[in-house]
Amino acid sequence: MFLTITTTGTPERPATDLGYLLHKHPEKAQAFSTSYGTAHVLYPEADAERCTAALLLEVDAVALVRRGKGKGRGGAPDAALAQYVNDRPYAASSLLAVALSGVFSSAMKGVCNARPELPALPRPLRIEVPALPARGGPGLVRRLFEPLGWTVTAEPVPLDTEFPQWGDSRYVRLELESADRTLAEALRHLYVLLPVLDDAKHYWVAPDEVDKLLRAGEGWLPNHPEQKLITSRYLARRWSLTRAATERLELVRLAETDDSEVEEIDNAVGAETETEERPTPLAVQRREAITAALKASGAARVLDLGCGQGQLVQTLLKDPAFTEIVGVDVSMRALTIASRRLKLDRMGERQAARVKLFQGSLAYTDQRIKGYDAAVLSEVIEHLDLPRLPALEYAVFGSARPRTVLVTTPNVEYNVRWESLPAGQVRHGDHRFEWTRAEFRAWAESVAERHGYGAEFVPVGPDDPEVGPPTQMAVFTLTTPKEAKAA
Repeated sequence: MFLTITTTGTPERPATDLGYLLHKHPEKAQAFSTSYGTAHVLYPEADAERCTAALLLEVDAVALVRRGKGKGRGGAPDAALAQYVNDRPYAASSLLAVALSGVFSSAMKGVCNARPELPALPRPLRIEVPALPARGGPGLVRRLFEPLGWTVTAEPVPLDTEFPQWGDSRYVRLELESADRTLAEALRHLYVLLPVLDDAKHYWVAPDEVDKLLRAGEGWLPNHPEQKLITSRYLARRWSLTRAATERLELVRLAETDDSEVEEIDNAVGAETETEERPTPLAVQRREAITAALKASGAARVLDLGCGQGQLVQTLLKDPAFTEIVGVDVSMRALTIASRRLKLDRMGERQAARVKLFQGSLAYTDQRIKGYDAAVLSEVIEHLDLPRLPALEYAVFGSARPRTVLVTTPNVEYNVRWESLPAGQVRHGDHRFEWTRAEFRAWAESVAERHGYGAEFVPVGPDDPEVGPPTQMAVFTLTTPKEAKAA
């Protein structure tokens, strides 16, 4: 993945000032570690008349797959094969945009401590990107860059030079030229528009991406004729984020038109008068439902199997009805985080006596988890491969045999209600499966029948009349010994 920035100069304003702006010395070749590989900065040419800085990004394909869990979610297109064959190491994308912002962060902000006057001075710039994915073709490339004052050359790259009849690929060789441009402006344009043209991002697009877009788009995005397309693609077509960004951009545009500040326009309602209630997060609703079910069962000694980072343990500790809470997880890292969350090292003696954390695998029987009133498997079973479920089933229901067992898992039917979740994808990269309500009920009833439990089903979260709740919970209750023996 390769990009060059070239400028020309005079004896009074030498081209090598580019080194000051980029904070990278022209006589050195430097390497910088990124989340997905190594970025190299070097200068193929550097003298007073002409200076070129090159950014070469070597992508670690293995790290890309591991960090993305192999799902291609929000990342490389054609996700079915993306683990094995993809263009990410070669074509300019959000990977290159993130490397630009990391390696040239000061230049993008327009900061140069050594020569404070340089960032504000326009200079001739030429930017070349040999391989740029352009979903929309050369025409879209020109529609995005030409309104910003760039002279654009976007040459389509043929699929195969030996077979011209196959036509052009979706890649172009891009050249941008401007006789009067600050480097900070140029870098911000690239930071936003490279992933827009690729129409994909290698990382999950969270709400803070709106702030990144507005910062990089300051001064040019509010009045760009393709603002809607840029905003939608940059935010991975997440409707809620796109709407929030569009509203804020419109305020900026109105403020510029009126020659005033945004705060002066957006003052109809003060922060103290805002009365709209925020929805309770599903994770909180899940913990509330689990706590209510445990209290209804009369449990005092509770196991949190697959406790993760200890959120449920922390919730249960607040209720004195639970006299002993034990968190079990196979991950020592998760248990370390849970210990910090619970502040075990600073907890009072009486409170500390109520809680224990230890490492254990639910695929094996464990004498330490026998004799408890209740066990909770909250969002655990979907992280196991299906062939391993019988081992968990026996370890919990056959060996430990608590009086009450609570199991929660996502309802895959509800996934269509998540606007940010692409069709056909599970909610988390580590989920091995997600069940419908009928599939979960069939599994739970068969487990209950084999081990002498009764099973009831409780919706968690808003119960949609068409697709059900986002989370489904089964409450298993051990029957009397006579009934258990018969079962």
